[in-house]
Amino acid sequence: MQFFMPMRPPTVTHHDKKLHAFMRGGKPCAVLHDTPELKDARAKLHAALAPFAPAQPMTGAVQLVVKWLFPAEGRPNGSWKTTKPDNDNLEKALKDEMTRLHFWRDDAQVCSEVAEKFWADTPGIYVEVRGL
Repeated sequence: MQFFMPMRPPTVTHHDKKLHAFMRGGKPCAVLHDTPELKDARAKLHAALAPFAPAQPMTGAVQLVVKWLFPAEGRPNGSWKTTKPDNDNLEKALKDEMTRLHFWRDDAQVCSEVAEKFWADTPGIYVEVRGL
């Protein structure tokens, strides 16, 4: 399966969480919460992915190929994006939403990944998923 989602790829990643520290029973505790910006980015990914969700989740080993196409805004179309966010941080939110939409049973099934970032005249996210 392969598809393209025309959109501005989110630049907020799972690292953009807010730490909430508090005391419980006299001991310090801390919990990470999604920021409103991270919740919004996840919702946009979910909405863009939903039309492509399969009827049945894939089983077995899966390869995920993702090309993140960020708005070129004066940079050469197709040139490598070497600035943040990092590929691995971008992939986390995408795979979480793909798991919620049942592209596969568990994102642990993703045994092979290719993730690339480019500047592009047409921004969006290209996704290819195949069984191995």
